[in-house]
Amino acid sequence: MLALLLPAMLAVQAMAELKLHVPEQPVVALYGSDVTLNCSFNQTSPFNLSDVSVFWQLTDTKRSVHGYWKEQDQLVDQAVAFANRTSLFPPQLGMGNASLWLSRVLVADEGSYTCFVRVQDYGSASLVLQVAAPYTKPVLTLEPESNLRPGDEVALTCVAYGGYPEGYVIWQDGSGRNLTDNITLSFVANEEGLFTVTSVLSVVLEPNSTYNCRLINPLLGEEGFVFATITGQNIAFPPVALWVTIGLSVCLLVLLIALAAVCRRKIKESCEEARREAEEAKELEEEESKTAMTLLKS
Repeated sequence: MLALLLPAMLAVQAMAELKLHVPEQPVVALYGSDVTLNCSFNQTSPFNLSDVSVFWQLTDTKRSVHGYWKEQDQLVDQAVAFANRTSLFPPQLGMGNASLWLSRVLVADEGSYTCFVRVQDYGSASLVLQVAAPYTKPVLTLEPESNLRPGDEVALTCVAYGGYPEGYVIWQDGSGRNLTDNITLSFVANEEGLFTVTSVLSVVLEPNSTYNCRLINPLLGEEGFVFATITGQNIAFPPVALWVTIGLSVCLLVLLIALAAVCRRKIKESCEEARREAEEAKELEEEESKTAMTLLKS
């Protein structure tokens, strides 16, 4: 039936043209949501709904999306991908509304759609549907994670999931300056066509450095922001090790002071003992001299 309807509609086009109105800008629909593809017409002369034929198809592949004539849906030739997901607004056809309602939008639905309408006259117009899906909040990881020192080369990895279309990743330092060197970017699509984006920034580590990862969806704007600040203390000396070192240093200082005091006391005692021995030896020598003189006199 569809193969017969379209040639008939095209033949009418040579006689008169029905003006259709569709959005000039792409229609953006969120993945998994419902969207209405607006198409309207102005028919000045009276008409019956039985005279109205509406047909939607994919512009590039000509696959049937939805058909309606004789006051009922005609879905025999509808593409399987759109089964149970499309409808028109029959009560509003008399007011010139030939819009298509599409439910549970998929990434594969993205593309150009053409709306055909015939009343007494015929017209067609095309619009573009774009699909968008928000990414998850980015997650930032550091490799290696431990035993870091200033001057080490590290890789910061920024990952976000489940978005569409491919996003932009911008790396910045703490002052907001864009980092463009040593960056890799990759996208992996799942079965639904949604992307996992992975960006890796390789840097030479400096103390007290901040790195920002910004994720931007071209259709939804900035979606995610994550940052990491790496301080010199955390890199060069973890806090626990720092306190342990301070404690050991204090103990060593106290030990050295105590040892110096002991040595000083020992030296003092040795000096006093040597002085006493010298005095005793002198006294003994004097007594021996006196004894010798006494013997000589007698």
